[in-house]
Amino acid sequence: MGARWVDSHCHLQLAGGDEHVARARDAGVEWMVCVGTDLETSTAAMTLADRHPDVYAAVGLHPHEASKLAVEWAMLQPLAVADQCVAIGECGFDLFYEHSPRDEQETAFRFQIRLAQHSGKPLVIHSRDAWDDTFRVLDDEGIPDRTIFHCFTGGPAEARRALERGCYLSFSGIVSFKNADSLREAARITPADRVLVETDSPFLTPEPYRGKPNEPALVVAVGAALARARGVGPDEIAELTRANAARAFGPVR
Repeated sequence: MGARWVDSHCHLQLAGGDEHVARARDAGVEWMVCVGTDLETSTAAMTLADRHPDVYAAVGLHPHEASKLAVEWAMLQPLAVADQCVAIGECGFDLFYEHSPRDEQETAFRFQIRLAQHSGKPLVIHSRDAWDDTFRVLDDEGIPDRTIFHCFTGGPAEARRALERGCYLSFSGIVSFKNADSLREAARITPADRVLVETDSPFLTPEPYRGKPNEPALVVAVGAALARARGVGPDEIAELTRANAARAFGPVR
């Protein structure tokens, strides 16, 4: 048997669905976390988790969707505390696009941090162009015991700030991009017990597959790029990221 992988963050409900689950299994993906970004996509993630024993759901409001908090939260919260849901989020700040106003992003982020703390489930963070705001709110609310920076895009300085707070860093296909030297340096300094790997599919297709839709099967290519950045073999990355994912999201069925 070859290396076994975990895709710690994907969006199967946006593209591929059951077909991508089957291809992921064939590629050596042991399990994957399908992440919701609002009520509709969180519900779809739960449906996929119900249908596939190797798919788990994360339920939350993406910062782009933070304006929906008042309307959707009463229906999202029961999903978030259900057994099929293994994490809260993705949530946080996106100040690159700011599709929802900054204050509404902060309010939704605080709600979800508190839910993670109350439920004992890990928190999945989206942070883009918002490091200071992200860390300010985390420090103010208190950082959940298991907190994951999904699709980490910072350099060594941002990595150290997250790691000092006990967080996991999850690396996407960006780690394979030619202009991502600062990110690769962050990957090199991340302790072995704090690193995760993800596709964020259908987005951020890794090299050498750029130009094609991303899918969980390509976590193998992301892992290979992460291995090169850390100066180790892909099998080692597969083993440690699988163990870290089980600890970060566990218990898994």
